[in-house]
Amino acid sequence: MWRLKIAQGGNGPYIYSTNEYVGRQTWEFDPDAGTLEERAEVEQARLHFHNSRFKVKPSGDLLWRMQFLREKNFKQTIPRVKIVDEEEITHEKASATLRRSVYFLSALQARDGHWPAENSGVLFFHPPLVICLFITGHLNIVFSTEHRKEILRYVYNHQNEDGGWGLHVESHSTMLTTVLNYICMRILGEGPDGGENNACARGRKWILDRGGAINISFLGKIWLSVLGIYDWSGTKPVPPELLILPSFLPMHPAKLWCYFRTLYMATSYLYGRRFVAPITPLIRQLREELLTQPYGNISWKKARHLCAKEDLYYSHPSVIDLLWDGFYILTEPFLNRWPLNKLREKALKTAMKHNHYEDENSRYITLGSGEKALSMLACWVEDPNGEYFKKHLARVQDYIWVAEDGMKIQSFGSQLWDTSLGIQALLASNLANEIGLVLMKGHDFIKRSQVKDDPSGDFHSMYRHISKGSWTFSEQDHGWQLSDCTAEGLMCCLLFSQMPQEIVGEKVEPQRLYDAVNIILSLQSENGGLSAWEPAISAKWLELLNPFEFLEDIVIEHEYVECTSSAIKSLVLFKELYPGHRTEEIQDCITNAVRYLESVQMTDGSWYGEWGVCFIYSTWFALVALEAAGKSYEDCAAIRKGVAFLLQIQSPDGGWGESHLSCPRKIYTPLEGNRSNLVQTAWAMMGLIHAGQAKRDPIPLHRAAKLIINSQMENGDFPQQEITGAFKKNCMLHYPNYRNIFPIWALAEYCNLVLLKF
Repeated sequence: MWRLKIAQGGNGPYIYSTNEYVGRQTWEFDPDAGTLEERAEVEQARLHFHNSRFKVKPSGDLLWRMQFLREKNFKQTIPRVKIVDEEEITHEKASATLRRSVYFLSALQARDGHWPAENSGVLFFHPPLVICLFITGHLNIVFSTEHRKEILRYVYNHQNEDGGWGLHVESHSTMLTTVLNYICMRILGEGPDGGENNACARGRKWILDRGGAINISFLGKIWLSVLGIYDWSGTKPVPPELLILPSFLPMHPAKLWCYFRTLYMATSYLYGRRFVAPITPLIRQLREELLTQPYGNISWKKARHLCAKEDLYYSHPSVIDLLWDGFYILTEPFLNRWPLNKLREKALKTAMKHNHYEDENSRYITLGSGEKALSMLACWVEDPNGEYFKKHLARVQDYIWVAEDGMKIQSFGSQLWDTSLGIQALLASNLANEIGLVLMKGHDFIKRSQVKDDPSGDFHSMYRHISKGSWTFSEQDHGWQLSDCTAEGLMCCLLFSQMPQEIVGEKVEPQRLYDAVNIILSLQSENGGLSAWEPAISAKWLELLNPFEFLEDIVIEHEYVECTSSAIKSLVLFKELYPGHRTEEIQDCITNAVRYLESVQMTDGSWYGEWGVCFIYSTWFALVALEAAGKSYEDCAAIRKGVAFLLQIQSPDGGWGESHLSCPRKIYTPLEGNRSNLVQTAWAMMGLIHAGQAKRDPIPLHRAAKLIINSQMENGDFPQQEITGAFKKNCMLHYPNYRNIFPIWALAEYCNLVLLKF
């Protein structure tokens, strides 16, 4: 059986930690683990997912939950509550449901204080890592037979009915993910017509019916070029020479969004080296299977801008395509010949210098899974036996997650994010005296996860921002600051500081709170909005150079409603508790942030969500922030419009439900059949509660609470429904813990701010 291990690192020379691996999550297969009954329970969960995979596409993330509940011998002792038609909800019944869900979530806490979970659902995350390990000869070393079995399970479970694979588990099929998953299956040992339910043959037919793999989008062209299935001359140029230009130039990598920049550094090295893996019999077979004409007959330069219509979300003006072509023609023939090849060698060394710096400062976790595979491959190409590559191998396990739908690769983990939100939900329940140990452990995790230092050395010359005092999305070792995670981590510390230490432990010393505030203030833009990772200082026109056809707004950093809202909420409380620290700056930050929220509100009263689905998510953030800043329904037009939006889209069953299609379409799109989603229902409830809906008309809140109460399962869990996380307009992320955190939070606020007051 698979077992989840918490905060374990090992004693090897190639892995190290800044805080004893607090927050680290790794999976281990133990062939002797589990009773017959426990193994049968796992198999039943797998079978249930497989049989229901076209109805509920994200996993319930059940394997580790089963493990933890068994280890803690959790038994739900509070009777389940049901609200019948026309019945009035009492505080007793609502609080019973709340307490049941609080006890269930508390039982899922890891020993280091965080709540584990997958952060995945993206179907182009796992193939690059498989390809990288295949090229480097470490596939069978890193991935055991059981690993490979579970990866294939995941691939089969998420193949669409048309034979292709989508960008994420709920997406329509795309060329990028279908080609990469097909290659993944073949590398893992499936034959051309192999795989469950003829997976390979069906996938190949989907590809060939749409012109073959030559129509794959830019990211896929990179990986196919590395494999030797495509040719580097048919990709958009990724010249490393940009790194040795003066950094004040607008197109310098220093101006790029951190994800795009780190991807560029590793990719530019592979591109500049024109690295191609050995052409094995499998690669020759893949050329024949995936291309519609012989490899040697293809005009690669004409293929540079080909992209299947299924992948084409962010289209480029033809003048930009001409720019890519011109850049290639005017530079590549010369940079690979003497004497300009000396310039390329210098650029390649510079690219790897930056690559190694980023690797070291993330303890070889890197920014995310896409960066991880490319950076690891670049290190191997530079030195197959070097320590850099070995350190990368030691951190592959940080990305692996196992659930009933198989083994997947995560974005990089959401340990801090989930825990900071979960803690606030639990605190809102007013059950601290019953769950004191849970709160103390959660508090300890948050304290130990705060980043204590800036990046090493002269980090400004490496294009890095300050990080001291921040919180990351996952764990301290990751090292990358985030404004919203810092704001939510700070919020938890401030809330705990007002509670008895004998219940929640020692409070954080003020200087660490000041450092967190400094991070938040440093990420506010002139328009009042807050960016996520680094200051948003680059020219907007650089987005025209986005080479990715399936994602938007990825070239430079931007401001976000959610980050801005989290900052407002935490800074308001900080200012109240520490009125003497940078008072004017903090007030100016709050005032300008409120102005930003009001300025970006949509005409229908909603706010667009970048990191969740979508308008309901961001509208909840904005309404809570505006209320925290002192605004009210009576004196703030933005709040009134936001409330009107939420009330207008409430479903007949009393809940709210929004399709992930809202994100790419940028217009509110309800779930099919106007059905509700419990997580989104909780978001809308909390937005309305903070906007004072209870004193005007509490009926919409009662209807929503009834849906949540009646949806609770026998053990206190809530059912897994549609995917609710998002990024970069066109891709979604799965957060299984949301189904527990947000119904708890909404019920807590409903009990305390509605039933007890009105």
